[in-house]
Amino acid sequence: MIQIKAFTFNPFMENTYLVYDTETKEGALVDPGCNDQTEQQELHRFIKAENIELKHLLNTHCHIDHVLGNAWAKETFGLPLGIHRADLPILESNPVTAQHYGFPLYQHAEADYFIEEGQMISIGNSEWKVIWVPGHAPGNVAFYCEKQKACLVGDALFRQSIGRTDLPLGDYDTLISSIRTKLFALPDDTTVYSGHGETTTVGEEKRTNPFCRLN
Repeated sequence: MIQIKAFTFNPFMENTYLVYDTETKEGALVDPGCNDQTEQQELHRFIKAENIELKHLLNTHCHIDHVLGNAWAKETFGLPLGIHRADLPILESNPVTAQHYGFPLYQHAEADYFIEEGQMISIGNSEWKVIWVPGHAPGNVAFYCEKQKACLVGDALFRQSIGRTDLPLGDYDTLISSIRTKLFALPDDTTVYSGHGETTTVGEEKRTNPFCRLN
């Protein structure tokens, strides 16, 4: 059975996700936004208490609030970091971005490999498909598990909202197209786990999202 545990970290109230199989105890850490020792310890304690063996460290995209804990996670758990290649410029700019947004203790972590659209990632007995959903960030990806009816979408789609597109390399038209052609193609009962805020469903956003609903 797959569990999806959310931790809300850092001043941006970013959702860090721990996805793990309760049978095999294998897991993945997605978008570690833990900004300080207290947040790191909270995450680490949960992983140890549940006896989770992390197999993957992944970023849906590389904006600063989603990567603050990358270096800590790589060192603590001995994991390589996977991102989409298109977000490499954003990742590489983060040492400067961190100073701009007031994160003087930020430790930079390089990507170790690139994930691609259509790639399947195994987490215990579940399979998660990589879906490329650019617009908020050029390399924003979602992780979709058909069996679990779950999709981790980064900052592409929120409950009753969408990701901002006024940041460098963002594009509004691209984001709306990504949502409508990629995320809204998923079954309506798919739970959407966003990078900030509450969960929602594909069907709910198709009907009611003021930015991208399908009329």
